[in-house]
Amino acid sequence: MRRTLLATIALGVAVAVAVAGVSVAAKPTVVRAGNLVMRINGGVSPQKLPRGRLAPITLRASGNIRTTDGSHPPALREVRIDFDRHGAINARGLKVCRSGQLQARDTQSAKKACRGSVVGHGSTRVRVAFPESTPFEASGPLVLFNGGVRRGVTTMFIHAYVNVPAPTAIVTTVKVRKIRKGRYGTRAIARVPVIAGGSGSVTHFNLAVRRIYRANGRRQSYLLARCGRGRLFAKAIAFYRDGTRLAGNVVRPCRPR
Repeated sequence: MRRTLLATIALGVAVAVAVAGVSVAAKPTVVRAGNLVMRINGGVSPQKLPRGRLAPITLRASGNIRTTDGSHPPALREVRIDFDRHGAINARGLKVCRSGQLQARDTQSAKKACRGSVVGHGSTRVRVAFPESTPFEASGPLVLFNGGVRRGVTTMFIHAYVNVPAPTAIVTTVKVRKIRKGRYGTRAIARVPVIAGGSGSVTHFNLAVRRIYRANGRRQSYLLARCGRGRLFAKAIAFYRDGTRLAGNVVRPCRPR
């Protein structure tokens, strides 16, 4: 169940990374497949972006996941996000956190162990439905850490601390790499095995990603974007264990300056 829980959180983070390619908050995007519904909203600031160069941005994203009949959401197997080639992640010179530094730690201990590598904060709400027991919900903090860049792949570690039902630290990994696929230039992937039958699923998440730092004597930003065409794009596919697929596109206008 723990990996299934964090896979859904990984979806939230991956979607958030995808939304880093958009420039303004707009109407929520609603994605449906069968009785599964995901409602996503988000945007970045500043709203005006340069046309010809990348500039620092701050991202905010949120989402709600539910079923139309009130049943427990299925377990997630894989999430794939492609986002606009005019958005970018920059981890150059930023302190790196290792997965082992986050294991078996509460939120404050994890942040202390990986001081200097935090790139985002948020929270999540989880619905847990063990067999033959009453489902319950629990909330907890969410922290995004920079895991560094190796061979062209940027790693992010997601640390969550949630009562499921005992207080538990859960760590998962998202891998982000460049692609060349038309208007899309970056892909984020999270793959997850089923644990304990997928008893836990996230029903809500919110995330803010921002990190300004100095490296090699220069001011750097973890997230960057530019407005080259007046619109920015992202698309996501979530694959569930029961065969359900959630797929959706996000298109947002941007204002070049």
